[in-house]
Amino acid sequence: MRRNAFSRAMVLASAALSAACSDPSTPTVPTTQLASEPSVSLRGSSCRPPTPDNQIPLPIAPPSKRIDLFTPVFSRSTSVTNPLFPISNLSQAILVGAADGEPLRIETTLMPKTLRVRVGNGSVETLASQFVAYVGRRIHEYALDRYAQADDGSVWYFGEDVFNYEDGEIADTEGTWLACKDGPAAMIMAANPRVGDVFRTENAFPIVFEEVTVQIVGQTVQGPRGPVTGAVTMQEMHMDGSLEKKVFAPGYGEFGSGAFPDFEAMALAVPTDALPGGTPSDLRALTSGARRLFQLAAKHDWGAASQLASGMNAAWGRQKTNHVPPLLEPLMTAALTDVTQSVSQQRIAETHQAAVDVLRVGLDLELQFRSRVEIDGERLDLWLRQLVIDAKAHDSAGIASDLAILKWILDRLDNVGSNEAQRDAHDVAQQLSGIGAAVKRGDFKRVVERARRLLDEPDEDD
Repeated sequence: MRRNAFSRAMVLASAALSAACSDPSTPTVPTTQLASEPSVSLRGSSCRPPTPDNQIPLPIAPPSKRIDLFTPVFSRSTSVTNPLFPISNLSQAILVGAADGEPLRIETTLMPKTLRVRVGNGSVETLASQFVAYVGRRIHEYALDRYAQADDGSVWYFGEDVFNYEDGEIADTEGTWLACKDGPAAMIMAANPRVGDVFRTENAFPIVFEEVTVQIVGQTVQGPRGPVTGAVTMQEMHMDGSLEKKVFAPGYGEFGSGAFPDFEAMALAVPTDALPGGTPSDLRALTSGARRLFQLAAKHDWGAASQLASGMNAAWGRQKTNHVPPLLEPLMTAALTDVTQSVSQQRIAETHQAAVDVLRVGLDLELQFRSRVEIDGERLDLWLRQLVIDAKAHDSAGIASDLAILKWILDRLDNVGSNEAQRDAHDVAQQLSGIGAAVKRGDFKRVVERARRLLDEPDEDD
């Protein structure tokens, strides 16, 4: 069977942990060993100083409580060994929760290129981490974060590029800041946090500001694969004066924050939660079944769809007897319930959506057994199917959101794999540009045709 450009580009046998994203404000350079480079200190640089405490209208801690009032030195800045913020070894993390009564999902992905941040007459090489938040099935926020570890083991935040979305379109860039340009770098995690320690994780008031106080150390929390020891709880004060609890755990970094009804919690992180061996057959049956179900519904083949749905439910019944990350289990169960109901009612659009929801959670579970690059490649397939659903519904906001998500996933896959794969990825990006042009014309039929061409599936008359 013919393999289309999409599948060739995205199913990569690369051992790379993550992908690169272009940044208009600073040049990207390959990750390098910094042992041969001179140490960089923030002392005496021409960076913009922090706003004086007496000009911050918040109940901030006195300087005597703060542990971030020293001059960090960076000589191996991209080698992060701090277990409570293991960004250099965190390929991808999935967090789930709720925001304003809707499901919340967050993906954080380490990018394979670093970003240099200028600090006075020198620069610090920082790790780049992509943050994408979804509320419901739509993109809510994108950010590209910059982190570096100082020689004492503390990790510092050097800024972020932020895009806040509404109805699939960029609404504003509020929260964007860059160290030195807008204020000093901020300590995101202490080397050895102790109860009562205070530090500012963002310190560019009035653009961004967060101050944390360590409340508990050495605690045990329940993680995706069982108990995790050595966690730390902090109370974070935001720029509006509100307070929020945050938990950080070894091997995961930010583990959870907020409280019901608005919260986020770690569902899965790799390589921390990676498992040996290949993907279990029952798990493969769920993801392959979701794709097949998408086609069967389009063909009105409800007999085969019903049989397939029963098989998928049976596969899940067997799979969840093994250890399944507890925050992902109810999401898969709910998606399969929707599959069963929509197929029994012979509803095409609802079956398509339920199949995509099964595929989304299934790929998260497969992340335990496969490379992040491969899973992100298949997430393009997922969001192309969501694009078909939204185009058939003439949902312009949904389409805009889908295209934005596809763009950011493509950025994660940039510069990984062979030259041929990169050419094919460029071709995919060009075809997505054509889909955007069809959206502007209001040609939803053309959007469906192009999306299905990328999926290498016929456009059934459904």
